[in-house]
Amino acid sequence: MASVKLENIHKSFGDQPVLHGIDLDIGDGEFVVFVGPSGCGKSTLLRLIAGLETSNQGSISIGDKVVDDTAPSKRGVAMVFQSYALYPHMSVYNNMAFGLKQAKTPRKEIRQRVEEAANILGLNDLLKRSPKELSGGQRQRVAIGRAIVREPEVFLFDEPLSNLDAALRTQTRLEISRLHQRLESTMIYVTHDQIEAMTLADRIVVLRDGRVEQYGTPLELYQSPANTFVAGFIGSPKMNFFNLQDIENHSNIASQNNRGTLIGVRSEHLKSCDDSQALITGTIELTEQLGEYSLVYLKTAGGQSFTVKVNQAESLTSGTRISFSAKPEHIHHFDAESGLRV
Repeated sequence: MASVKLENIHKSFGDQPVLHGIDLDIGDGEFVVFVGPSGCGKSTLLRLIAGLETSNQGSISIGDKVVDDTAPSKRGVAMVFQSYALYPHMSVYNNMAFGLKQAKTPRKEIRQRVEEAANILGLNDLLKRSPKELSGGQRQRVAIGRAIVREPEVFLFDEPLSNLDAALRTQTRLEISRLHQRLESTMIYVTHDQIEAMTLADRIVVLRDGRVEQYGTPLELYQSPANTFVAGFIGSPKMNFFNLQDIENHSNIASQNNRGTLIGVRSEHLKSCDDSQALITGTIELTEQLGEYSLVYLKTAGGQSFTVKVNQAESLTSGTRISFSAKPEHIHHFDAESGLRV
């Protein structure tokens, strides 16, 4: 295990800058997730840590060692990619053992490491099979096992679940979480899926356009987003935002009542109420029944769309006008121009 420290990391491809002064401290044994939209720089950042790319400026340390001039194979990291990258002509055992054989590791130690990794990942009965005989989830576990046998100080995951269907993504996500608990290793994980980020991470790095928007625990990002981008990206459905002219009752937000304020409320925190208590009122446009809960899509008189998450929606029909309130602690205030939390 090892900590990872990034100081003032800049990266450009040609004349196109993609990372702008990234500073991060990742603790020993921590599970940190890089999340953000496509093109935000999260995979580039991971490749820089792995040594597969070189920064234009700044420094990266793994443990107590600066690794800027260290080859990828000497950094003590192991990377699991979106593509499984298994050798089709090799058995599961040989795929997992290949890197150790290349490093001239003693045969007895190779077998011990492969069998231990197979036991952790439930691959014991699959060691003689070829990759074509495995499901997608099993192939990804083999790729993870290939990383485990190297006994790295840091595991790097680059969108490892993207090629799996929904059920396998959930199953493999749980396996990765259990793996972290068992190995207590430092893990850095890249995804565009905020649900993966929320369920896996000790801390989340939210990136946009090559900059860190916020770095904190999942609950910190959910409860106290630093700006409208984080508030809209973390949580499903995304947070609702209202201009002051959409607000029915200003008494709940009197302390922040100014023209430059955006009001943010999550869909699960809006509760139906009498018109006299309304924070926001809208007319139902569409209802999605999702079994355990429903999503109701509404529009204010001023044309502002918003979403409410409710337990039951059988009696809610299109065209119905409903008022909603929210507790003061669930009302977020943002500067309308900068998007920053106020």
